Amino acid sequence: MDQAGDRPAEEEVGGGAMSSPGRLLEILRNKGALTPEWTPAVAAVDRAHFVPDTFEVGDRTVSRAADEAEWRRMVYADLPLITQHNDGRAVAGQIAVPTCSTSMPSLMLAMAASVRDGDAVLEIGTGTGYHAAWLAHRLGEDRTTSIETDKALHDIARDNLARAGLHPHLVCGDGLAGVPGRAPFDRTLATCTVRDIPYAWVAQTAPGGTILTPWGSSFHSYSFATLTVRDGRATGRFSGRPAFMWARQQRRSYGRIRDWYHGEEGERATTALDPRVLEEDPDARFAVGLKVRDAWPLLCPADDGSDEATYWLFDDARSSWATVEYVPGRDTYETEQHGPRRLWDEVEAAYRAWTAEGAPTRDRYRITVTPEGQTVSL
Repeated sequence: MDQAGDRPAEEEVGGGAMSSPGRLLEILRNKGALTPEWTPAVAAVDRAHFVPDTFEVGDRTVSRAADEAEWRRMVYADLPLITQHNDGRAVAGQIAVPTCSTSMPSLMLAMAASVRDGDAVLEIGTGTGYHAAWLAHRLGEDRTTSIETDKALHDIARDNLARAGLHPHLVCGDGLAGVPGRAPFDRTLATCTVRDIPYAWVAQTAPGGTILTPWGSSFHSYSFATLTVRDGRATGRFSGRPAFMWARQQRRSYGRIRDWYHGEEGERATTALDPRVLEEDPDARFAVGLKVRDAWPLLCPADDGSDEATYWLFDDARSSWATVEYVPGRDTYETEQHGPRRLWDEVEAAYRAWTAEGAPTRDRYRITVTPEGQTVSL
């Protein structure tokens, strides 16, 4: 495998080539994200091998054919690059939902911090193969296993890794089932969000080993769950603010307001709870998401300078919706709810229960996974 010292001179950090692998190293070092343990792998694995000629970053499309310099600048930036929408099956008029990316390198390094030399690692979600390449470079190809649900992405990642001169053990299959034939693993790392951690991951992680996965509900999906496996169960806590795509088997619903709201009248009432609290307080949103797991919010500010806003709630089954109308200066807000569920009532009750408990912060919660299932408690 290539070592950092084998790189061409123009790729060295500080060598003046701002659109080179050295630039990415410089950025990561300046941000304090790059550790000595991971520097050789990050230096040796060229991110360009794992990025297509066209991708999205932020709200714009970057094309290599249109602007090679800009393409390279974004490839070697510390940014997530979207490489697939709608599972690769986009339909005209359908909302474009990102379903694959090469993640932000600094966030990948934060996840990789739990890895130790000599570990056997299972990665759930190969994606473009970039993270698997880091793992294979540092740990060795025989100690790196990565599984991808999407056959097209699996094939692309295999080709990307081969282009980089790396051949870890790749599997195309259900990532939630893990890879039992390669177990046990010292570390199980997921690059996709789950709402329920499969017991298969626990069973395939060695005693004392670690499971690290983005975790959440439709209401709030911005947490890492880090668990330690002992005595046939896994226990852990929550941290971070990751934003990863969902595991396809557990993802939340997506759509436009018109997919739920068709002009029908809902049941009207009022509330004293300012809905913006739920948008602005991540601990509140996490706690509500523990009880309202299959509905999600959307805050829509008015565009007329009034500072008014409509807070929408949508259920994953596309059967119910709710709104809260925020108007500045008021202490009560109009609500409207439609469908078999009263979504705002559920959300407000969950919020009131959380405040009655003393508004505990997210780090006070614990997650446990056993053969019987997953539980979260204070």
